[in-house]
Amino acid sequence: MAIDKVKAFLRERGMEERVLEFEASSATVELAAQAVGCEPARIAKTLSFHVGDRVALVVAAGDARIDNPKYKAQFGCKAKMLAADEAEPLIGGVCPFALNEGVDVFLDESLRRFDTVYPAAGNAASAVRLTPDELERCAAPCTWVDVCKVV
Repeated sequence: MAIDKVKAFLRERGMEERVLEFEASSATVELAAQAVGCEPARIAKTLSFHVGDRVALVVAAGDARIDNPKYKAQFGCKAKMLAADEAEPLIGGVCPFALNEGVDVFLDESLRRFDTVYPAAGNAASAVRLTPDELERCAAPCTWVDVCKVV
């Protein structure tokens, strides 16, 4: 996913200035936290799954992990992540907004304990500063779920 697509999406919402671009990679929670200068838990990581014949993204706090019983209760199936080479063509990337049509977005409750979170902004060296409410508006239509446990 091109960062330009995300910037254009955020520009329409008056939030383009919130995009942070880094010299170094922010592709993992730890690297993103170092680049942003925040605790890893505030990184809003985007996990991609097959749910039946659909694709679903679960956006969770950086210190959260999928809780398999909660996931199965929510989605009616075992958690099966997309292969790395499937994400770009099916989703358009792993940013939780400016996605391809037909992608379901779920925000995990683990994010609500923070006033600010940092999801990716379209490439492996970027992030965007948002409140959980702003993330919800940008990711709409989306649904809040409780499918993770904080470790």
